[in-house]
Amino acid sequence: MNSVEVLVIGGVAAGASFAARARRLNEAAHITVIERGPDVSFANCGLPYHIGGEIPTRDVLAVQTPQSLKALLNLDVRTRCEATTIDRANKRVHVRDLNSGHSDWLGYDKLMLAPGAAPLVPAMPGADDPRVLTLRNLQDMDRIAAAAAAGMRAVVVGAGFIGLEMAEQLHRKGLSVHLVELQAQVLPQLDPKMTLLLESELRRNGVGVHLGEQLTQFKVTDNSIHAWLASGKVLDADFAVMSIGVRPETALAREAGLKLGQRGHIVVDPFMRTSDPDIYAAGDAVETMDRVQKEPTTVPLGGPANRQGRVAADHLFLGDKARPYPGSIGTAIVRAFEVAAGVTGWTEQRLGKAGIEHGTVTVNDHHHATYFPGAKPLTLKICWAMDTGRLLGAQVTGQEGVDKRLDVLATAIAARMTVEDLCHLELAYAPPFGSAKDIVNLAGFAATNLRDGLVQRVDALPNDPAVQLVDVRGKALADAYPVEGAINIPFTALRGNLDKLDHDRPVVTLCTAGKMSYFAARVLSQNGFQVSSFSGGIKGNLDPRVPAKV
Repeated sequence: MNSVEVLVIGGVAAGASFAARARRLNEAAHITVIERGPDVSFANCGLPYHIGGEIPTRDVLAVQTPQSLKALLNLDVRTRCEATTIDRANKRVHVRDLNSGHSDWLGYDKLMLAPGAAPLVPAMPGADDPRVLTLRNLQDMDRIAAAAAAGMRAVVVGAGFIGLEMAEQLHRKGLSVHLVELQAQVLPQLDPKMTLLLESELRRNGVGVHLGEQLTQFKVTDNSIHAWLASGKVLDADFAVMSIGVRPETALAREAGLKLGQRGHIVVDPFMRTSDPDIYAAGDAVETMDRVQKEPTTVPLGGPANRQGRVAADHLFLGDKARPYPGSIGTAIVRAFEVAAGVTGWTEQRLGKAGIEHGTVTVNDHHHATYFPGAKPLTLKICWAMDTGRLLGAQVTGQEGVDKRLDVLATAIAARMTVEDLCHLELAYAPPFGSAKDIVNLAGFAATNLRDGLVQRVDALPNDPAVQLVDVRGKALADAYPVEGAINIPFTALRGNLDKLDHDRPVVTLCTAGKMSYFAARVLSQNGFQVSSFSGGIKGNLDPRVPAKV
């Protein structure tokens, strides 16, 4: 087996997985990993949960050390060591030891770039105060954990995945937490209606949620910092955590003349090679192919980073036997207290902005059979290509079973399945685990009904007084939580009360979760009415005519 000099810049997910796979494929290679920080391999997705105490022991997050990697994989790991220049012509990297200040050149036959991405901190007054924190590594985690004590006040800026985790964990630790988001919803990666349960859960637990608010500055005093919002609102805190996104650490690649994408990420081919065939790149700093629409995308997540590192090592040592990286889907999930939400593939918002013709449907059901104790409600939304019915994206939210459905749908997207295929997926069923017709099947049924023309659907309650709104919920529920302008005819009484409706005026049926309004629409359409069903029901609706609790 030929010896080859392999140099890896950056550890954690992509770099460490590349180095580990490379060693398993070639025992003779000399593999050097340089890492700017003090930790070469750690579970960065677990950082918020140690801050909040759910992961009580810090040591479990330090997955490997230089010593353990030497013993396990015979890797030469150098922490606190920074790469400053790549000399492509001479195939060497200038490296500086951050502890001693000593500099040297390290040669390579093949180079892997896995520099990751850094948290964004906007240039604004007060943002450089040491009490304005970010979360990227174990040291950041330690700083936040040291700053956070029960009874203190924290402002979390950004309500994406990390921001929600931080808000939850700081609250869990006993802090007063305010969450600020520029968009008009929490978790902007999802469609607005799919985030309402998350927002409600945050508020229910006492987190201050400030949506559609832009942070303009921090005013700092000796004892506190004050977050000023564009609306004029001021939030007082002991510290702040910025979680508004990340930027790729690609200065080294840019200075080396490697090709970068429009947003500054390193462009790679399906085998993770950069524009220099002797240099690979993987992880948060790279631009890969979107698996849904076959266009460039960036997905800064740990799962893709690990798999990309493996692909690169396979190409280096297996040659023609190596399999290309198939692209990224962007499957992600988050928990906020008792509610989880996740997304895979493209959302309706994203498809609309891209001008892609698509269909959507939202369905509601429970995570297992309702007659078995403990059934919790789920909401699932899917998007599909209008011409072929191919699944393009899905979102799920609820208290239990969100991850299971999300994983099924991510697999379906990867397999380029259609909504018709979802109808006949055989998913595990026993009363404690699921239903005979899983909510994934129901989404397929609903989408297929739309494609077959069995129902017309509206996504918003019409304001046209000529339209008859027919609420088919039971009378007690409709009386307790009335929808403004709607006529209540319970579905069980609908067939006997058709004379109460005007055949010459269009009808929109509605119910709590969408199922009964579909049933009602089928009855009315077959009795000569021009009828549409209100998609997904009023449970997750944003219309002010709908009561907050239904």
